[in-house]
Amino acid sequence: QVQLVESGGGSVQPGGSLRLSCAASEFSLDYYAGGWFRQAPGKEREGVSSIMAGPGFSYYADDVKGRFTISADRAKSSMYLQMNSLRPEDTAGYYCAKAKAVGECGVDATEFESWGQGTQVTVSS
Repeated sequence: QVQLVESGGGSVQPGGSLRLSCAASEFSLDYYAGGWFRQAPGKEREGVSSIMAGPGFSYYADDVKGRFTISADRAKSSMYLQMNSLRPEDTAGYYCAKAKAVGECGVDATEFESWGQGTQVTVSS
């Protein structure tokens, strides 16, 4: 059974950095994309970034381009989200998930499954 577990959330001041981790089991990032999503209170879940380690594909939502970097460790079946220059509007619960189908995909949440339990990121002065 596919399981994903996020860690690394916390509270930081605007302009700060955090690194989120997602430990995955029972699927390969060589063939399936992994994605990061976030959801703030009262808002819909939105896609942040996705990666497929085999071909080295990655995708970013416009508002995180240049600030966030997704990466994967194929040997550890893990993926990471390095978040720099954090803004208050980045405050949300962050979730990782596995793509339903083999191959590249963006960050449409309907194309993902096996969601982790989430880790909270709070950006505030």
